Amino acid sequence: MQPLLQVENLKTWFPIKKGVFARTVGYVRALDGVSLTMQAGETVGVVGESGCGKSTLARTILRLAKSREGRVLVDGKDVSRLSRKEMQEFRRTVQVVFQDPHASLNPRHTVLELLTEAPVAHGLFGMEERRERAERLLGDVGLPPDILDRYPFAFSGGQRQRICIARALALNPKLLICDEAVSALDLSIRAQVLNLLEELQEKRGLAYLFITHDIGVVEHVADRVVVMYLGKVVESGGCEEVLHTPAHPYTRLLLAAVPAIGKPLPDAPPMEAGATSGESGCPFAPRCPQAQEICRHTLPSLREISPGHFSACQCD
Repeated sequence: MQPLLQVENLKTWFPIKKGVFARTVGYVRALDGVSLTMQAGETVGVVGESGCGKSTLARTILRLAKSREGRVLVDGKDVSRLSRKEMQEFRRTVQVVFQDPHASLNPRHTVLELLTEAPVAHGLFGMEERRERAERLLGDVGLPPDILDRYPFAFSGGQRQRICIARALALNPKLLICDEAVSALDLSIRAQVLNLLEELQEKRGLAYLFITHDIGVVEHVADRVVVMYLGKVVESGGCEEVLHTPAHPYTRLLLAAVPAIGKPLPDAPPMEAGATSGESGCPFAPRCPQAQEICRHTLPSLREISPGHFSACQCD
């Protein structure tokens, strides 16, 4: 079966500029050879610390950031080579829900305008059907139809995020990228939104690329997990294997850092801002409690340690 999403050796670098003439003296390797695949209807969680490249991955898939190397294929088509007409189809296939619902909703637009502007522009229905379609979308996310003429400021954070989800669903996508979609919400509201996303997945057959730093969220929603560190995938596999039998030292530290009453936090050096060009060796070596000399000079590659479970560590 052809994957819905294929990311192949994706590299997105940002220049470091210095001096009066802003010369480029190096690059921050936000993504440095990331690969993953997703099938239709699957949920893949991407986890890691802030600065590891999770959001850059989302932005590069959506063509909001330009890649240096590698490919992103959706339904087998390279998104960097799409024609204008194919690009419209891509925008309908892949939608996104951002972290901050307040910032991602235009405060000058009513809910009706927010939900129907894109599908009308794409020709999915006419102006006369707007209200009926918008009411249906609100029903899908558990909101009443009488809010259509209100503005975003009138709603709570959880209600705004439901509106953002409804807006993303308006184009009938196959893949929804959730970039920290519940991290700004209270715990009780977070659970409601996660349950809503699961219901929508069953109803519509959606696939989710769920980007988060919250291990508990990933354990609740994901089929597979991808662990990132400084622009690289250090471990990937089924949710059960990665979260309960982690192979990479970084994954183990991430899991040990999940807060729990009476449990001390692991002791690890602070994370760097990002890997820069010219560095060699394992990016986690400076923080790794089991690093050896080889780790500082040789870059490990992902290897399969059990069926479907991959780790990039040469000390196992």
